[in-house]
Amino acid sequence: MREKAHTIGFMIAAVAPIIIALLSLCLRLVNLASPKGYIFDEVYYVDGARDFLKFGVEVTGSKPEFIVHPPVGKWLIASGLKIFGDNEFGWRIAVAVFGTLLILLFARLVHVLFYSPLLTALGAALMAMDGLVLVHSRTALLDLFLTFFVLLAVYFWHRERHWWAAISIGLGIGTKWSAVYFLAILGVVSLYRIFTAHTGKALIKPTLKKILQYAILPILVYASTWGGWFLSNRGWDRQWSNNVFASWWHYHAEMLGFHTGLTQKHSYQANPWSWMIMGRPTSFFYDAPKGCGVKDCAQEVLAIGTPLLWWLGTVAVVVTFGFWFRTLLLKKSDAALNLIVIGISAGYLPWFFFQKRTVFTFYAVIFEPFLLLAIVYCAKLILDSQISAWISQVIVATLFVLIFLNFIYFLPLFTGDVITYNAWSARMWLSSWI
Repeated sequence: MREKAHTIGFMIAAVAPIIIALLSLCLRLVNLASPKGYIFDEVYYVDGARDFLKFGVEVTGSKPEFIVHPPVGKWLIASGLKIFGDNEFGWRIAVAVFGTLLILLFARLVHVLFYSPLLTALGAALMAMDGLVLVHSRTALLDLFLTFFVLLAVYFWHRERHWWAAISIGLGIGTKWSAVYFLAILGVVSLYRIFTAHTGKALIKPTLKKILQYAILPILVYASTWGGWFLSNRGWDRQWSNNVFASWWHYHAEMLGFHTGLTQKHSYQANPWSWMIMGRPTSFFYDAPKGCGVKDCAQEVLAIGTPLLWWLGTVAVVVTFGFWFRTLLLKKSDAALNLIVIGISAGYLPWFFFQKRTVFTFYAVIFEPFLLLAIVYCAKLILDSQISAWISQVIVATLFVLIFLNFIYFLPLFTGDVITYNAWSARMWLSSWI
């Protein structure tokens, strides 16, 4: 009987995330070509994808173009253009696919951490019900690709498949440089574990191996993503020096200067202190079209996380950090807590050191999987608590239903549906959302 229950549980853990992911894929594909035209920064990344398909590098007319993000994400966008054509659907299909794969990857991580069919299904559902992930999954930006590669690296790292983790984080850095914080913390923790487990000559071999895995290999993977620039004579700074690597290094110095010096004011910039509570979400698109049945209509794509989900997630992160400090005092270790702390520390905390830089709430998607992991962990705490089983199950189920209803209520803002102005205004719960 126990073996039968275990088999049924395994089947649920395997099937539920797949069903959830397929439903989420449908939600991503329906009206994916709407709104028409570019949404927010799509104008830069789609243009870059076109250039990659034609020239292997980004250009402006016949001249090199200075770009500030590595190529991987734009190559992925280019794959959609190549297969489905240069149209809105073609621009966005790659992010829709990766947004679906992100659900499956997160479910797999939850499964290996907790071995609970219920928590695995809950994790997949939470990822599927978040508005920030959904908006990113329908917009040709880079951050969704970044989130996927970072989470994949963390998954492989947790499974001690470090070569694969190194490749994944190299691709993450090749999408956006902010993945380097994850590389740093994964490398440091890996070395710490070696130095606490070995002494003397026994340190040499594993230390050298980790240096190869978390220093050399990610750099090689990252450099390989610039293959188009190395093979072309048209890239920015390509002719700066006779030494191609000197030119490449100089180009990166210019990119770094841009990122550290970006202080231009923007109406939707948001201090990192407000990100987790969605204090100032980014509006990707807004219009007042006709066709909603009344005089005043509204159509917006608002990059906001499902509010109740993120507000509960903020509480969950605080709780899990408290439990993590408790494990340190007790000299114990909890894999799930460790990953939550790693993810929040690498994906969120570094932004507090850039108080003058122009930053946006939608950057928070990179650490969202770890915020959701904190919610799953807290759900486990409730289900395993001393209160009666049915009460704990009711609490978790009630919160899940409320998050689902909150997601459905805000769905028109995630998918850019045309609604009445009054309906749009009713969803502006905070004045800072306008």
